[in-house]
Amino acid sequence: MLFGLDGVEVGLIIVFLCLFGGILSGFPVAFAIGGAGVISFGIIAALDSAGLLIHQAIDTSSTLYADLIAQGIKSDTISIFRYPDLPRIAEPVFPGGWETAMDRNISFIVNRMNERVLAGQSIETLLAVLMFVLMGITLERSKIANELLTTMARVFGPLPGGLAVSVVVVGAFLAASTGIVGATVVTMGLLSLPTMLRHGYSPQLATGVIAASGTLGQIIPPSIVIVLLGTLAGDLYSAAQETRAQVAGCSDALTYLGEPAVVSVGTLFQAALIPGIMLACLYGLYAFGYALLNPSKAPAVELGASNSEPIGRNHGLTWFLGVPALIVVGMIALNSVGVVGSQNVTVDSFSDAGKTASLRTKVSPECQASMIELHGQEAWDTAIAEQTTIDEAGGVAEARALTPEEREAAFLEKVASAPIIGSGLAIGFLLLAFVMTTARGVAPLQDTRPLLIGGAGIVLGLLVDAVLISPLTTPGWTLIYSAIPLGLAFYGCRYAAGLLGQNELLRVVFPPLVLIVAVLGSILGGITNPTPAAALGAGGAIMLAAYRKLQDQEKSGRIIIWATFAIIIMILVGVNFDLRVNIGEVSTENWIAFVVAKCAYLFAMFGMFYGCWVLFRGKVLTPIVRETAKVTSMVFTILIGSQLLNLVVISFGGEHYIQGFLKSFDNEFKVFLIVMLVLFILGFVLDFLEIIYIVIPIVGPVIYGGTFDPKWVTIMIAVNLQTSFLTPPFGFALFYLRGVAPKEVTTGHIYRGIIPFVLIQVVGLGILWFFPSIVTILPALIPN
Repeated sequence: MLFGLDGVEVGLIIVFLCLFGGILSGFPVAFAIGGAGVISFGIIAALDSAGLLIHQAIDTSSTLYADLIAQGIKSDTISIFRYPDLPRIAEPVFPGGWETAMDRNISFIVNRMNERVLAGQSIETLLAVLMFVLMGITLERSKIANELLTTMARVFGPLPGGLAVSVVVVGAFLAASTGIVGATVVTMGLLSLPTMLRHGYSPQLATGVIAASGTLGQIIPPSIVIVLLGTLAGDLYSAAQETRAQVAGCSDALTYLGEPAVVSVGTLFQAALIPGIMLACLYGLYAFGYALLNPSKAPAVELGASNSEPIGRNHGLTWFLGVPALIVVGMIALNSVGVVGSQNVTVDSFSDAGKTASLRTKVSPECQASMIELHGQEAWDTAIAEQTTIDEAGGVAEARALTPEEREAAFLEKVASAPIIGSGLAIGFLLLAFVMTTARGVAPLQDTRPLLIGGAGIVLGLLVDAVLISPLTTPGWTLIYSAIPLGLAFYGCRYAAGLLGQNELLRVVFPPLVLIVAVLGSILGGITNPTPAAALGAGGAIMLAAYRKLQDQEKSGRIIIWATFAIIIMILVGVNFDLRVNIGEVSTENWIAFVVAKCAYLFAMFGMFYGCWVLFRGKVLTPIVRETAKVTSMVFTILIGSQLLNLVVISFGGEHYIQGFLKSFDNEFKVFLIVMLVLFILGFVLDFLEIIYIVIPIVGPVIYGGTFDPKWVTIMIAVNLQTSFLTPPFGFALFYLRGVAPKEVTTGHIYRGIIPFVLIQVVGLGILWFFPSIVTILPALIPN
């Protein structure tokens, strides 16, 4: 053995030395990783051919090994770490020779490139990376950060440490709209760092809060880290749980777990939202607490008001909190008593299928024992009782076609029990009411008659819905009946929009906020998956950037605004009308709705192309596309190079060696803690992309193969990877900030400034460790 080490251990050392050498060489990381794989394989193959690498494998023909198998111990759980006294045999690290390993690697890399890069199941999800990158770069080039920083500084500046708190707020906002660390850190470093230093802020606090806030885009959705981790986590969790079920003696993971072993990117977005907000709050609390303890290093700064009219405390509480809360409570009360609700009276053509038992009970004795150990005796007894009841009733009732009489009876029952006010119109009027109450709050001195007319329209609309509109009323007649109330409400909202536009905070925050709600709302609400939502975000970002560009050129942005309304009209028509015109009979109102939706679609597309033309003419679109292509190419090139490096590790048994070491610990908390510590240390020298694609596939089968919730495991890893942007010497956020910081800010200032925020990251990980419900509560509440 070379240096007294096992051949696999020497191979792992060679791989990591080649990887770090490649990264430190100055070559682009995307190519250094692939090159490290090729070079390390060549070195290991040469040493193996020379007979210098010998692997001490367990002798499976020995009596002691046979005794362990006879005791019921699975062969997958037997390793040299758990049973060091087992007899061993010496064999080369490439049992079939390096030529066979190379052939297998080439075959695997071609298959994996086809599966994960060209035409595999995960390619649709990975397309979201391209769209989110395009969305982020477009919004960054639209100067949204400039206006946000200026406005938030005016809002929070008068507070102790207010400028630092405003940076955290803007960082969280940009994280939800762009998600690109480099752009966020550079922009905030250019705009806010000189301002903070000019007003007497400590360089350590200023640089630390900018660098840390810029990394929030790695955890707050839509996050590229979550997308990339999610594509891996889904495959790793499914495969690991299938293996776990087979070790337990069950046929599949569904039988063993009682639920599908599935985790999606959309679910991970839901799980990441609260932890991301929690980290932002911890950053803000630290900045505020630092200012209280060191007022001279983080003074309050008055930068002017963000509203043209003074707002009294009582007036603000009334219209920003009291009246909206009263409206929401009233709507909830009407919904609870059945006055407001869904008026859907659609009847299924088939009856409901019978409910199955909570757990599968017809399993082998070995699987039964494993399931009882996992779920508990009470859950098993409950499943047995449920299955007995089902069997006595003749088995699970199968769905059958309903007779016309049964369908008619079910239809009449639904009509009779339907609420008198539909939830769709009620929610629409609720949103319009919020617009008018907010406008009343920001403009206390303006004429209120248009707002009262709009409010009267909302009340009239609810009355019309209750009296004239029934569940059987067609969408066309519903629109006709509601025309006058909607006209009054829109009149009030149009006046309210003018008042809201005079408020700098709302004018700056509202447009990107609507885009964030549209993108994240569709994902978190389970309406669509991340890829279409990312496409919506990219299109909306282009239109928003074009509108801002037209404003800078002092030109009208009406085409962009009307194109936005066209998209809203298209969605509303598509939701409320049947646009299928290729069926036998199509009503007149559906034909009209189809024409309206088609025209809205064409105008929306015209607005999109017009927005692209505005950006192209303003010399903005070309750098956006170039930067998007550069970032996306880097991600996918690293993906390919990482696959090659992983296959090299697998080829000489390095993956099984590491997994065997981790499985030798009986406590899975200890295993996960070891993995988290390794990831934290690797974050000092590796970027999150290398860790995701190189390390996670190796340790994933172990950490995803236990009892931990996969959502919690993934978010813990994501928060841990966020620290890789902050930890020296290779923290990318530190490099970005160093590149734009003034000369008086030294590298020492930046390194000392991020130490408290790295500790806050560790504290955040500790909170998530002891309170995993912070991660799991939102996915449990929102249907997927």
